[in-house]
Amino acid sequence: MTMAPERIDLRVELLLDQRWFAICDLTDLIPGRGVAALLPDGTQVAVFLDRAGRPYAIDNRDPFTGAYVLSRGLLGSADGRPFVASPLLKQRFDLETGRCLDDETVTVQAYATRMEEAVAA
Repeated sequence: MTMAPERIDLRVELLLDQRWFAICDLTDLIPGRGVAALLPDGTQVAVFLDRAGRPYAIDNRDPFTGAYVLSRGLLGSADGRPFVASPLLKQRFDLETGRCLDDETVTVQAYATRMEEAVAA
């Protein structure tokens, strides 16, 4: 009897309350684009995969408008720092820290992310 080879898939996880939480499969993400995901507490996060294949996650709520739209923003970089520009008023948010690059008094929650293997038969 021959067994089918195991397929190794990657999933993206966020650090929540000192525990890793699986948010989506890596194949759900398209480099350079974002998706919105819902956390167990009802918080919306914007999850991104940059063109180098690194995942990021920040709150999806734009603090300037209150709209849940940051997952629809455009990715870029400034001085080597990855950011997403809000699709509404174009403020840029650092994907590693959540700090607004256009108004240092404003931040959104940034989450630690990792890619973890998920074994599927």
